[in-house]
Amino acid sequence: MTDADLLPHEKGFHVSWDQLHRDARALAWRLDGREWRAIVGVTRGGMVPAMIVARELDIRTIDTISIRSYRGVAAEADQSELQLLKRPDAELMGDGDGILVVDDLVDSGRTLELIREMYPKAHFATVYAKPKGKPMVQTYVTEVSQDTWIFFPWDMALQYVRPYRGED
Repeated sequence: MTDADLLPHEKGFHVSWDQLHRDARALAWRLDGREWRAIVGVTRGGMVPAMIVARELDIRTIDTISIRSYRGVAAEADQSELQLLKRPDAELMGDGDGILVVDDLVDSGRTLELIREMYPKAHFATVYAKPKGKPMVQTYVTEVSQDTWIFFPWDMALQYVRPYRGED
């Protein structure tokens, strides 16, 4: 079997619900010790980690920002023109001072770069980071290679997988 024979999900980094929860809690531990005015989750992927971090750090004020960037999945995915679909409350945000922006992953960094332009004093945290995007975040838990596709639990369903060797 060659790389060309592999399905896209067989080249990726698979994250279970349990692993995501553990990693989001680890992110919260790294962010503890500072008083945050609010959390802003980057929809859609940042909503689950933002909720876990908010719970762990007892942050009750939560908002979202929605930016569309990806089209497609894995090898067929591309980052298209960024579309700002929803802003968080302007009065809450100000210039971002005391605001924690949470996302699941920083890939190229384009999404967080746009948010940073809007809220330059916010603190940016992701659960996972790729090398190109790392300069956009102050806090992350796990680095993965740039060519790795992360499959989050909300992207997957249980199904049969053929063994690497043999038929069964």
